[in-house]
Amino acid sequence: MSGETENDKKLILDAYEELIKHCKRSRGAESKQLIEKAFHFAWDAHRGVRRKSGEPYIIHPIEVAEIAAKEIGLGTKSIVSALLHDVVEDTEYTVEDIAHHFGDKVAAIVDGLTKISGAFNQQTSMQAENFRKMLLTLSDDIRVIILKIADRLHNMRTLSSMPLRKQMKIAGETLFLFAPLALRMGLYAIKSELEDLSLKYEHPDDFKLISEKITEQEERQEKIIKRIIAPLKEKLKEGNIKCSIKNRPRSIFSIWNKIQTQNTSIEEIYDMISVRVVFEPEKGIPEKNQCWNIYSLITDIYKPKPERIRDWMSTPKANGYEALHVTAMGPQGNWVEFQIRTDRMDDIAEKGFAVHSKYSDGSGESELDKWLKDVREILENPESDALAFLDEFRLNLFSQEIQVFTPKGLIKTLPKHASALDFAYEIHTDIGNQCIGAKVNHKLVPLNYILRSGDQVEILTSDKQKPKSEWLEYVVTAKAKSKIKSAFKKERKEYTIKGARVLEDKLVDSGLKLNAKAYRKMLEHYKLSNKEELYYKIGLEKIKLDEIEDIVKKKSKNKFIKYWKLQLFGDSKEEEEEILETATSKPEVDKKKTLMLNELAANESYRIAPCCKPIPGDDVLGYVDMANNVTIHKRKCPNALKLMSSQGDRILEANWTSHRLMSFLAIIELNGIDKIGIVNDITSVISKDHHVNMRSVHFESHDGVFEGLIHLYVHNTEDLNNLMKKLIKIKGLDNVRRIENIEEYS
Repeated sequence: MSGETENDKKLILDAYEELIKHCKRSRGAESKQLIEKAFHFAWDAHRGVRRKSGEPYIIHPIEVAEIAAKEIGLGTKSIVSALLHDVVEDTEYTVEDIAHHFGDKVAAIVDGLTKISGAFNQQTSMQAENFRKMLLTLSDDIRVIILKIADRLHNMRTLSSMPLRKQMKIAGETLFLFAPLALRMGLYAIKSELEDLSLKYEHPDDFKLISEKITEQEERQEKIIKRIIAPLKEKLKEGNIKCSIKNRPRSIFSIWNKIQTQNTSIEEIYDMISVRVVFEPEKGIPEKNQCWNIYSLITDIYKPKPERIRDWMSTPKANGYEALHVTAMGPQGNWVEFQIRTDRMDDIAEKGFAVHSKYSDGSGESELDKWLKDVREILENPESDALAFLDEFRLNLFSQEIQVFTPKGLIKTLPKHASALDFAYEIHTDIGNQCIGAKVNHKLVPLNYILRSGDQVEILTSDKQKPKSEWLEYVVTAKAKSKIKSAFKKERKEYTIKGARVLEDKLVDSGLKLNAKAYRKMLEHYKLSNKEELYYKIGLEKIKLDEIEDIVKKKSKNKFIKYWKLQLFGDSKEEEEEILETATSKPEVDKKKTLMLNELAANESYRIAPCCKPIPGDDVLGYVDMANNVTIHKRKCPNALKLMSSQGDRILEANWTSHRLMSFLAIIELNGIDKIGIVNDITSVISKDHHVNMRSVHFESHDGVFEGLIHLYVHNTEDLNNLMKKLIKIKGLDNVRRIENIEEYS
């Protein structure tokens, strides 16, 4: 702790003055007094405390309150709660004190924010359990979760003062959970900034490169956009339409993501030019009609691409987003996306649900209400394992959506890839449990039929039908999964008890002990995560016990236990203890230090993750399991992102030392024009490279185009990149790229 200087006081008062400027919904005398009271209360509570950056701690709650007021448009109670959000957690004050000074509603919001950071079971992941607690507060007040997003945004803006290991943990957690959650809340601008800031800390080189490229292209892009906008401005002026037309620049993260997923360059990104038309609607004419009128004016000038029209006015997105999108051919042969919105639509698009009340007519259930209902339903029967719960929640509520119709024409919103069975459970639990099939657009389809937007679905039922375990493979919604699991929980229990008895009898008859070592061998052999799953599959007779004796007697090749796998899929406390008993004792890894990846220490001090198989030169991180074994992942690896977000306290920084003694597997994909001798040219270039050895080669040719996959052993990324540069020079080769997700091709 250190005292406040005059400079500190000036800094604090300046920050507070800036906050007051943006409290547009708190202009009344009573509101101003309450905010000022909260400011002085928080300042006094945090007096003398500093953040890692060195600034007085009170600056953080002031900045969070400013985000809530300026960027989200929240009102007085939210601003007051933001100013007080760390008081109960970090000082001697209690929730009762907050209630006494500021009322029950503010106290409830502060309590909700405090609970998120409260104590939790050490056997589950800190972040996963934390996230579940945050969702539980939804049933009390939506403002809790919006303020938590504001809190996270300010933490991300000031992340540079944190150690690198903490930066990776917080950035991974932000990208995995908070950015999608901000999108679901309709906070598009905040979602984009959270993604960009996460990228800045997770992949700093990529972030810098794309930023520089964008700056390089700005001048050229500006000229193109001026040329696109000029004739449109004239047309709209002729029609007496008051509007603003501006370029909507793509975020750095969205460009990076497209480069990763589509293997393209910045220059090639399809819809990089995006223009937003925001207009003031005329009273007495439906907004939708006016949007279509502007669409007509745009398409008078530029030829539209019919399949790229998106009408989010008739059926808004689940986060409240409304607009009309059209892609048309620009004047220089480039596609341009036009987003047409009213002032109201633009306000909601930027600030999300927080401003809905401003425009709501009070009729009907909003998409937010429906979403919250889904959240609460999942929370009623959460998975016993926090990570499994987290995964299910994220996959089902942050996914892209489709909209389908009931036979009576009512719209139901479902995640992309939802099946007819998901739809049945969306209607009612009993309809799902008794579903035998469906009619989609009047044609008979099976339960696992994947629905598409616009489908009309009628569910067929039978009193004799009962849920089956394989149904879990057909559904993607959390609601359907939980209802199916509930339906056959009793049946599963019976099979599990039967399986345990059968296994025990078999091993006793063979004179073998059913101990931790035996369980580990069986679980590893069958690739299962816990004993219950093993018993259940034996009870169902999906696992035959003929070979069980050989599996248990088999000598273990490696004492390195795959903890990272067990952690990803969840495991019971009992099993963790049993496995730990058999683990090789290792000294504790210092997570604050950077692990230097020396090739002589490979397999002793660290292990290469089989899911992404990083090679020297890749950006990597280490994951420390409960037995202090370290697994090295690429930072881009989906499993690494999940670990950063769910078990950030087990992440450590890792860097390669020089590698020349060992070789690492890499896969490259090639395609181009098929011509005589092309395969020979490719293999010749590879065989002449002294730093690279081929393990396997596979080529396919069709309609004059060939595709190839080559498995190579290389020393590092430098050798691999040099080889790829040589290959791309071969006449006829169009594209050479490294496969990042190695599991799909190994």
